Amino acid sequence: MDEYDLLVVGSANADLVTAVARRPGAGETVLGSDLAVHPGGKGANQAVAAARLGARTALLARVGDDAYGRLLLDAQESAGVDTAGVLVGGAPTGVALITVDPSGDNSIVVAPGANGRLTPADVRAARGLFEAARVVSLQLEIPLETVAEAAGALAPGARLVLNPSPPAPLPQEVLRACDPLIVNEHEARVILEGAGAEVPDAPEEWAGRLLALGPRSVVVTLGAEGALVATAEGAERVPSVKVEAVDTTGAGDAFTAALAWRLGVGDDLVTAARYAVRVGAVAVTRAGAQASYPTGAEVAGFGGAGAAR
Repeated sequence: MDEYDLLVVGSANADLVTAVARRPGAGETVLGSDLAVHPGGKGANQAVAAARLGARTALLARVGDDAYGRLLLDAQESAGVDTAGVLVGGAPTGVALITVDPSGDNSIVVAPGANGRLTPADVRAARGLFEAARVVSLQLEIPLETVAEAAGALAPGARLVLNPSPPAPLPQEVLRACDPLIVNEHEARVILEGAGAEVPDAPEEWAGRLLALGPRSVVVTLGAEGALVATAEGAERVPSVKVEAVDTTGAGDAFTAALAWRLGVGDDLVTAARYAVRVGAVAVTRAGAQASYPTGAEVAGFGGAGAAR
């Protein structure tokens, strides 16, 4: 029997966040708010988001033997994530420098630190985690060769969810394993251009071109417009829930985690996406990344529909 609904393989960062009236131009300095330090990183975010919703979740990541590393481990354990796969040492903990503007949009620069030392050998050593997982979720804040190793380590019948962020051209063997590949507009463009494909205007066309590269399914996130789900059988729009955004930091990770978890417990892709857009909508109404992630009960009470079964 599977021990985990979801295994997340990815990054763990300390998020250093400041609010700004506007982002600086080249050579310009602007004043921000007092600096806030939060646990973050796309992998760690997804693990916390899934665990808070009720998923049996494990994380394979690497942090430094430092105060930020302890902050990240504490956050995972507090959320109920199995941290047996979190490795310590090799480099300082990764750091993300985040500015948030008055509309809630963010800009992020990541110093990978220990994330860059998560190796294919670490994936092979964690074979037991992969054998116990129904779904494996990946991102690109760790080395691409480690992503490829993880994509090839799935247990029979397991499913791979990949959000290629920050975007980069992907090997064919990784693309073919994705079910789904989850992208926003920027990520879709980078992957299509990297593959030498024309970038059309409409999300439905992006999805079609991406499917032609090999993924079994594609989800295009559309911000306030929701998401687009595409398979070989066709495409369907999933509308968002209208909310007033406070901070979009980590909202995409919440969406991905929710979708991956619901796939792991048997939802079809469209049903999972409907739930995931609700989770993302709750997250953007709160400040921070992991601090913004709702519990399953909070999602169930958010408008009264779309709760997890």
